[in-house]
Amino acid sequence: MATLAAVDLGAQSGRVAVGRFDGERLGVTEVHRFPNVPVRVRDTLYWDILRVYRDVLDGLRAAAREAGHVDSVAVDSWGVDFGLIDSKGRLVQNPVHYRDGRRARAMDGVLTQVPARELYDRTGIQLMPINTVFELGAMAAEADPALDAAETMLLIPDLLHYWFCGAATSEFTNATTTQCFDPHTGGWAADLLERIDVPTRLLPDVVQPGTRLAPLGAAVAEETRLGDAEVIAVATHDTGSAVAAVPFRQPGSVFISAGTWSLVGLEVQAPVITDAAFAANLTNEGGVGGTFRLLRNVTGLWLIHECRRAWAEEGREHSFDQLVALAKDAPALQSFIDPNDAAFDDPGDMPARVRAFCAHTGQPEPVDPGAVVRCILESLALKHAQTIDVLASVAGASPREIHVVGGGARNELLCRWTADAAGLPVLAGPEEATLLGNMLVQAMALGEISSLAEGRELIRASVAPTAYEPQETSKWQEAKERFAGAVALPTLEVGT
Repeated sequence: MATLAAVDLGAQSGRVAVGRFDGERLGVTEVHRFPNVPVRVRDTLYWDILRVYRDVLDGLRAAAREAGHVDSVAVDSWGVDFGLIDSKGRLVQNPVHYRDGRRARAMDGVLTQVPARELYDRTGIQLMPINTVFELGAMAAEADPALDAAETMLLIPDLLHYWFCGAATSEFTNATTTQCFDPHTGGWAADLLERIDVPTRLLPDVVQPGTRLAPLGAAVAEETRLGDAEVIAVATHDTGSAVAAVPFRQPGSVFISAGTWSLVGLEVQAPVITDAAFAANLTNEGGVGGTFRLLRNVTGLWLIHECRRAWAEEGREHSFDQLVALAKDAPALQSFIDPNDAAFDDPGDMPARVRAFCAHTGQPEPVDPGAVVRCILESLALKHAQTIDVLASVAGASPREIHVVGGGARNELLCRWTADAAGLPVLAGPEEATLLGNMLVQAMALGEISSLAEGRELIRASVAPTAYEPQETSKWQEAKERFAGAVALPTLEVGT
């Protein structure tokens, strides 16, 4: 039996799990979970990466207690963010959070030097202010001394792998999220970075998912009690791992990896970089086994987490499940927001912003928590459906079902309303797709599984999805029309 340790780092929390593969089924046991809380220092929002690393080591010790012997270890995380390492292998500064405002402010300057269409044609990645290229561009424009001190740029999972075993590489699926990688050549778009004065010495070698990096270093092996466990670069972008574990039943089906973000997409065999894809701002992220993920980011359940935080600061504590229950009892299809409106980009008083958006677009303002959360969940379902229509048009596809994976798969309202809004069946699960995909690629690297197709057969044998058939489609069709009108209006100014 192969025993695998997976570290999954999300924007809200991290976790460590043990997987056991007996040749027929893959079982997962979560052994440690911890919060991932960013820290604002003066005007910059950072990830507290050293605390995250300590929590990961605690989790790996828990994995050793749970499993005894572990064959391999791998990390996946959100994309785009990075740490800088100097020539002595030391961290130059804490990684900057993708929601820090400097990136957005730098975007226009970068696009002046590298026009938007050229950047898209070279990288295939949607234009979003969170992308790595804009953080690097901001640092170069400000002559940030961290760039001069740095020798290597490591994305978050690569940074942890470096601390585990000393391998300084960038894994393909996460490298593609940066908007610094050229899928046509299979390497970094170094010439584009040179045009915005980013030193290309920072760019490490890119490795494919399933690359065996090295055994744990002696100090980490001793501290975690995992001995000679091997560090493997899996699909280190969490969406790459999640999609690897989607048990597709029919070709061309849509996936939604639903959590902090909703990643809505199709798995394709080559990047789709066309006029239509550029106009729709679709992204082409690398996948496992030579695949790509044609998708669009939709701001997801982070909106509800921010509402919870705002209400808690007012002394009104609600669990996530309590809020979903309140939403279920609230009036249906009253008002909608565009989850991707810039007003919702930054942390803040999200309930007030939801009300402001509705007032700005001439809709009733949701007041109580149930109404606010219902507005958000229905808007997410409608945004999912709208995005699926765009994907189908650009790719010339006719999807027949939707697979919802990740934490959002256990949200019955989100899944049911997505089926209604899209008019397509939803198969919800596995919830633990990211962990399962991480472990699946580890098993492939160790020779336990021969291919991605075999791995997905394994997932089908291990997990039974929950099915939601579309209902009340006429009501939701009318809602889609109202939603389209609301999101087409000019962007709401933040703070209004």
